[in-house]
Amino acid sequence: MIPYRPDRVLVEQRAWEDTITHEILSRLPDVRVESMADMEDALKNPHAGAALGASDKETLILARNRGTFLKKCPGAGAEVCCGYHVLNFAFNCHFECSYCVLQTYLNNPALIVCTNTGDMIAEVREKLALQPRRTFRIGTGEMADSLALDDITRHSRILVPAFAGLPNGVLELKTKSDRVENLEGLDHRGRTVVSWSVNTPAVIDSDELKTAGLPERLSAARRCQSWGYRIGFHFDPLIHYQGWEHDYEETVREVFRSVDHGSIAWVSLGTLRFTPHLRDTLKRRCPASRIPFGEFVPGHHGKLRYFRPIREEMYSRMAEWIRRYAPGVFVYLCMESRLVWQRSFGYSPAGTARLSDQLDARALPSCDIRGSCP
Repeated sequence: MIPYRPDRVLVEQRAWEDTITHEILSRLPDVRVESMADMEDALKNPHAGAALGASDKETLILARNRGTFLKKCPGAGAEVCCGYHVLNFAFNCHFECSYCVLQTYLNNPALIVCTNTGDMIAEVREKLALQPRRTFRIGTGEMADSLALDDITRHSRILVPAFAGLPNGVLELKTKSDRVENLEGLDHRGRTVVSWSVNTPAVIDSDELKTAGLPERLSAARRCQSWGYRIGFHFDPLIHYQGWEHDYEETVREVFRSVDHGSIAWVSLGTLRFTPHLRDTLKRRCPASRIPFGEFVPGHHGKLRYFRPIREEMYSRMAEWIRRYAPGVFVYLCMESRLVWQRSFGYSPAGTARLSDQLDARALPSCDIRGSCP
């Protein structure tokens, strides 16, 4: 993978009060640093990118998050949701994935890292304490890759120990990187799952620029297993192209040949979905991509996705290969209806609550709800 090194860092005035700000700057000794009065006022400007002087993700902004850190996953109503929560400690990503929805969600190319980590942990503890009998699966990979900037921010060294002390919380760090060094030696107590988005080498080469290659991701997964972490894999987005069957079966075989199946918490499958105007951006930025030539229809959530028969075929074949190479591993679908589940897997969960219960059981397989672990 290509590590991130900004050309300059903008520090919001109040962020200077936070310890992590100074720690991050100490790891970027040769980068120009400037102060800014208020990030939110600057970003309200419709020309925020120009106003901040940010282009091509070369500016890193350190600022406090004055909103909510922890939110429910925004699943669509007609689809079976996994009951996930997302924890946003950063916004944007230096990886150049052609299909990334962040290109349409964010009006500024700069990367933003939240510095009030104490507020973040306090919010998580407070919300989980309100429902002590419920298991919360919380991921950090919605608005930014969980580990892509970890060599600079070391957020993992804050989050993992914090979740180790939560009786009803499990942290999932989801990444396309191989930056796992900071996870070594942490007392995680089985409450952190490290997971990788995986794809075929052909897709990684054409559409996941600057990310770690498949061998590097799998090497990082083995290292995490050696440190006692459970791991996960997300085959998402599955991309339909000529020869996909051969490439994805080989990828499935390689993934499960490379790791110990016993500590895999879960595997998810999801097909490509993206906003309509992202197609033109994709053609311009990634001319080698196969994505623009797929057969797409509008989904009820406003995004384009493959025709349902294409999705069902991909899911059923992937499930067949996973059962062949990793029997017993728990597999679920992301953002799909019960009908698609039934036609792809031969069964469907009774609903969101049932799928959530199944994943909760995988989240804490050796710990009871009070946090007592063998």
